[in-house]
Amino acid sequence: MGRCFAVLLMLALAACVPGVAEYTKTEAPAALRLDGSTTTATLSFAPGSEWLSAAQARRLARLVKSGAIRPADRVEVAAAGSESLARGRIGAISRQLLRYGIVATGRRLADVNTNRAVVTIEHVAVTLPPCPNWSKSPSTDFTNELLSDFGCADAINLGMMAANPADLAGGRTLGPSFGRPEVSAVERYENDLIPPLPAATVGPILSAPLPPPPAAPAP
Repeated sequence: MGRCFAVLLMLALAACVPGVAEYTKTEAPAALRLDGSTTTATLSFAPGSEWLSAAQARRLARLVKSGAIRPADRVEVAAAGSESLARGRIGAISRQLLRYGIVATGRRLADVNTNRAVVTIEHVAVTLPPCPNWSKSPSTDFTNELLSDFGCADAINLGMMAANPADLAGGRTLGPSFGRPEVSAVERYENDLIPPLPAATVGPILSAPLPPPPAAPAP
């Protein structure tokens, strides 16, 4: 009789445990979604000149202020002309963009009008996963399946801290590092030019008062 009762109890408990096939982590992927677009802008130079005219500089500034070119974008400047002329034109556009915190790469452009330069802007937007996600019951189910919220914190932190979202889609070509942003940061620090945090984001740091010392034992 006791053995039959034990078997019935085991069957009843097994009926309460969710099956392995009832849930999988694929139902709640903690993955970033990347959406990208690529646009181009053409700038003109005077014949044989590597200097960006005031009108073209203003046009470049309007692109930046309108959000068509952003610091988080991958920007490439390709210029036509001889090797030295193309290098000078790339430098002129890159210096103008750097004023807005935009770092551009450059290359010589062939088979186009010799007085043109093309700025290619690759913009990537990151969509964070819908977290927290507790679609799966956190109770023990003896299936060794991951919780539905597993990986959410890592994915959100990675998506929010990437300075250039395009780097999440593919790494950049290795090459010499661009030191000007680092040098500028050090110069601001040494010259006390670091802007203060907005007052709305700064609050007092509160701590609990220390407990009084214990009373000395009576003599």
